[in-house]
Amino acid sequence: MSTINAAQIARVLNEALPYIQRFSGKTIVVKYGGNAMTDERLKSCFAQNIVLMKQLGMNPVVVHGGGPQIGNLLKQLGKESRFISGMRVTDDETMDVVEMVLGAQVNKSIVNLLNRAGGRAVGLTGKDAGLIYARPLESDPQSELGHVGEVESIDPSIVHTLDQSGFIPVIAPVGVDRNGVGYNINADLVASSVASVLKAEKLLLLTNTPGILNANNELQTGLTRIDIDRLIEEGVIYGGMLPKVKCALDAINSGVNTVQIIDGRVENAVLLELFTDEGVGTLIKSY
Repeated sequence: MSTINAAQIARVLNEALPYIQRFSGKTIVVKYGGNAMTDERLKSCFAQNIVLMKQLGMNPVVVHGGGPQIGNLLKQLGKESRFISGMRVTDDETMDVVEMVLGAQVNKSIVNLLNRAGGRAVGLTGKDAGLIYARPLESDPQSELGHVGEVESIDPSIVHTLDQSGFIPVIAPVGVDRNGVGYNINADLVASSVASVLKAEKLLLLTNTPGILNANNELQTGLTRIDIDRLIEEGVIYGGMLPKVKCALDAINSGVNTVQIIDGRVENAVLLELFTDEGVGTLIKSY
């Protein structure tokens, strides 16, 4: 190793030290989705990042999506995917596929990825230990979306138990109502709700964008609730970013210290956001 490379590594480690000290013992919820879930190099980097967090004394909790994987299996089965306002219509047959893909295929592949990286991961769905109770979307009074739900309540007991025992919880966004009926829930919404209930220090939302951009397509590295409200009112934040931002604000309003919307297409995005001064996305805080 050259003297220059050694000096650069030393600077990186020194820069990371105060962040490691700050986040040690804290819960950090990470919503995992997009390109980071499909690109092999990004998958490997993500797993290493999460395992390193655990080794450094943090309590990472992973919540994952899986929309494209659901769509692919439905296509293989000859079933057409239908969407209303961007949400998948989920009839009984589709719900079976959702549970198969999210609770088995995707969840277990992430668990395996983390375990291969040296972690001790455990997969969960909302049905396990009463983790996520769900209800139909209030915005869907005619039940056009079928088994698409929202979070009614979360019992974090199993997550606390796993954290304290050295495991990394990996949660699929499937909930169940009081009658045992399953619901497909948006992963950003589940991640926000889990972070709120756990009083997490941070919520990281991995996306396929650099973060939140202004009207000139310039990355906004730091925003407050007031800034967000202004950008929404001006129509700068719209489309698919709007529900993600609203989930971020819900978490902030529930006591989560900060939320970061980060570019999951960047290798080691989680570590860069947590342990460097610059980061790789948009930080949202209450003030």
